Amino acid sequence: MTGLAGSDTALGGAAPRAGRNLPIAVAVGVGLLGVVAASLFVRKEAFILLAALACGAALWELAQALRRRGIQLPLLPLLVGLAGVLVSSYVAGPEAHLVAVMLTVGGAVVWRALDGSDGRALRDVSAAAFAAAYLPFMAGFVMLMLAAPDGDRRVALFILLAVASDTGGYVAGVLAGRHKLAPSVSPKKTWEGLGGSLVLASAVGAVGMVWAFDASALVGVALGLAAVLTSTLGDLAESLLKRDLELKDMGSLLPGHGGVLDRLDSLLLTAPVVYLVLLLALPVVTS
Repeated sequence: MTGLAGSDTALGGAAPRAGRNLPIAVAVGVGLLGVVAASLFVRKEAFILLAALACGAALWELAQALRRRGIQLPLLPLLVGLAGVLVSSYVAGPEAHLVAVMLTVGGAVVWRALDGSDGRALRDVSAAAFAAAYLPFMAGFVMLMLAAPDGDRRVALFILLAVASDTGGYVAGVLAGRHKLAPSVSPKKTWEGLGGSLVLASAVGAVGMVWAFDASALVGVALGLAAVLTSTLGDLAESLLKRDLELKDMGSLLPGHGGVLDRLDSLLLTAPVVYLVLLLALPVVTS
């Protein structure tokens, strides 16, 4: 969902360098953006449901991936906690967000304890805490943005920044990429691609702040730069996890893109940064 072609595809042709089908990847990416836009601007509750489905699918993919190392995620309490975090964050704000995350971790620990205490219990509980911090906690910041009176525009800018980072890096990397950014983690990422991400995301941030909020373009540039850094870190972090698990993709639910988590990785780490910057630049006024 963060890019039209996917982070590992190459420009031109149906059989790109990374083995992805570019036309299908673009079609799926455009379709995803259309569904997100429709849910976001028609009714906020629809977007919450869409976010819950996407994050739930990502949790399921993570659970399947961790099984390769003998780790059993307590999936049911994590899924219930995910719904609780999203709804609580949207309805009741930051304090409820933190409480719901802590309850999710606690529920996962209790669930695993009731399942029996063996040599893998501590490892499973640690994985559950990681999963709760990685998905429900980070996704909750999107709900905090959405809860603002202009929340639809805040979330739209957040998503467009991630799309700009991915797309700018993809195009610049394909056209001019020569110097590897992190060859041991993600061989196809280049410094030139990072430059393309910075340029496009800064431009989108500047235009978005002026057009959607009548605010300073400089704030938008800073927001774009910050979003690129977190998007890149999020993508590299998931690449490192996949490399450790010996996986190319986290799943295959999205043709041309891999798994849902492969599309959410950069969004997850970017959400708290965009939320905080927008909160400082555009304080929410409550009546």
